[in-house]
Amino acid sequence: MSHEQEISIQPEDPDRRAVICAAGTVALGGIAAALVGHGTASAQDKPVTTRDPGSLGARLQGVQHFGLTVQNMERAYEFYTAVLGGTEVFRHGDFQGDAVQNTLLADQEILANEIGVNPRTIGVPDLRGGAQRLDVRFIQFDNVVIELLQYRDADQPMGGPKAFAEPLEHMSPAFPRMMHICFYVRDDVDFNQFIADLEAESAKRGMTQVRANRIIRVSTEEERKATPLSANTNKVTVAPSDGWELIYCKGPEGEQLEFVKALGPVKKRFADALAAHLQLAGAN
Repeated sequence: MSHEQEISIQPEDPDRRAVICAAGTVALGGIAAALVGHGTASAQDKPVTTRDPGSLGARLQGVQHFGLTVQNMERAYEFYTAVLGGTEVFRHGDFQGDAVQNTLLADQEILANEIGVNPRTIGVPDLRGGAQRLDVRFIQFDNVVIELLQYRDADQPMGGPKAFAEPLEHMSPAFPRMMHICFYVRDDVDFNQFIADLEAESAKRGMTQVRANRIIRVSTEEERKATPLSANTNKVTVAPSDGWELIYCKGPEGEQLEFVKALGPVKKRFADALAAHLQLAGAN
């Protein structure tokens, strides 16, 4: 593989445009639902009906993928495919070289220069010289793609358990810049049982970090495990999130996940907003 290798990702099929737009809408909707009635809603009742044809938004097709940097590629891959049912699109790896370093890490190198430290001390790998490499795998779900990325030392095998940088230990969703991946659960699925089965299946595979929150207060892991099945689902009844069901869960890499159902009024709000968005996009 060339020292100057660059990442090249083919665009999503235009026919998937509608479902990709829907995925972005659903994922972002979790922020409003997290309020759970402890505040007043500020969302407009009617979606925006006009768009500047020269705007940046008019040039987009929607959300193509969510990226997740992992410590253990095989563990993460197993979770998102064997546990959650995603399908691999393709994998590519051993990325290195000047163009890749500049594309992905220039801002962090500038910061290191400004504060006078070795870039390695703030988590910047040396892809330019080839001391470290980057591997990626794309996982397709019905309405969005997840990209798994692993930065590793050059002498480590692809997909191995050793990453270049240490993982963050505190992954609170309250930290600015933190993100989460939201999965859309089917309307006819028992949400409480789904969460219980998710934890059980992950535990069988040794993925001990896959732990879902509960809607009742717990102080220890033992208390969390002992909660009744009914404590697995937060059902929102306050407009405009009425009909939303959710729970937060950590993934096998400690990443923040959300699982949701959108029923009744909130489902209609998403559908109406998506229809309006696609109408505007088609008009442009």
